[in-house]
Amino acid sequence: MDWNSIQTLIQQQGMRLFAGLMVLAAGLFLAHWIIRLAERRLKTGRIEPTMRGFVSNLFRLALYVAVILTAVGVMGIPLTSIITLLASAGVAISLAMQGALSNLVGGVTLLLLKPIKAGDYIKVSDYEGTVQTIGAFYTEMNTFDNRHISMPNSSLTNTPIINYTREGTRRQDIGFSVSYQSDPGLVFRTLKALAGRCPGVLRDPLPEVHLNEYGDSGLKFLVRVWCKTADYWNVHYYLLEEGKKALDQEGIEIPYPQMDVHIK
Repeated sequence: MDWNSIQTLIQQQGMRLFAGLMVLAAGLFLAHWIIRLAERRLKTGRIEPTMRGFVSNLFRLALYVAVILTAVGVMGIPLTSIITLLASAGVAISLAMQGALSNLVGGVTLLLLKPIKAGDYIKVSDYEGTVQTIGAFYTEMNTFDNRHISMPNSSLTNTPIINYTREGTRRQDIGFSVSYQSDPGLVFRTLKALAGRCPGVLRDPLPEVHLNEYGDSGLKFLVRVWCKTADYWNVHYYLLEEGKKALDQEGIEIPYPQMDVHIK
């Protein structure tokens, strides 16, 4: 092969490489524009919010793969060679992508079984927050203090999930301690009236008040109420704040820890 042939070959391959890079750059720009347009359509469409992140991730992945394969074809690299290379390296690739594949399978499992959906307040291990979206590989959550958490889908499918939103209502038990000199009947009536006037407390089931324990320093009463999930913390703080006032108004003492010492 003479120098002219080599020079011609370099020019041809250089033009193919340049054309492939141009196709890659233009394709990525176009794919980014299409993805943004698709995401806006998904937000305004009828698709379920939980599905939006998953569909968006898969659509983005498919577009990027299509752009890269097109650029590779323009460069003159046979796609059969790429497929053969990938097949030969299949074991290594599968091991390298084991985590990503398990997350993808986990995302499909979450969408099919629907243990959670967008808007649910959940707790997984030491993390809890409101589900924003279930993506192809990660589930996005916002915590109560507005921290963003990305959890691998595989961890959600292999860990118990506490869903606080799914049932629509929640029960909460608030404890009050009073001195042994207090009249139990008066305590019952005071706490019952407190639960009855608390905003957000449901009337079905009715609020309950029970003597729950003989403590070291006093009698321990339990106020048990039901409320809607959205009202949980409002009810919780109302009972705590107004409970102290109600007991004080009735002259019911809230004891401090104490120890009686008898000297012989």
